[in-house]
Amino acid sequence: MNPLSITCLLHLLLLLVVADAFSLFPKKTHVQINNDLGSGIDLTVHCKSKDDDLGERHLGYHNNFDFGFRPSIFQNTLFFCSFQWNGLFHRFDIYVQIRDSLLCRQCVWDVRPDGPCLTNYDLCFPWYS
Repeated sequence: MNPLSITCLLHLLLLLVVADAFSLFPKKTHVQINNDLGSGIDLTVHCKSKDDDLGERHLGYHNNFDFGFRPSIFQNTLFFCSFQWNGLFHRFDIYVQIRDSLLCRQCVWDVRPDGPCLTNYDLCFPWYS
């Protein structure tokens, strides 16, 4: 390798280290969804983003589903989910980067009959529909 290539490579490496240190590249976020509907009530969850369909999951009471991702540097990451049980159907945006990035990198949600609760902060939200 010639000296110019080595210098360019070292500058690139330094840029990546500095960018990571100043959080230009967001760290990985984890979302966990818990079935807290009550004993004997199964929950069907289907989560998606603009780019990813995480599939449908069937959760027994006190079971959970979790996934991880790196939020966008543009602050526009969104994961939305549908929730079904006992003939009911609800929707909720389970991760909205502008709302959630300052609250949690481990976002733990309990799904309850009246809406999902971000248990890390004891914040509950109503269903969208």
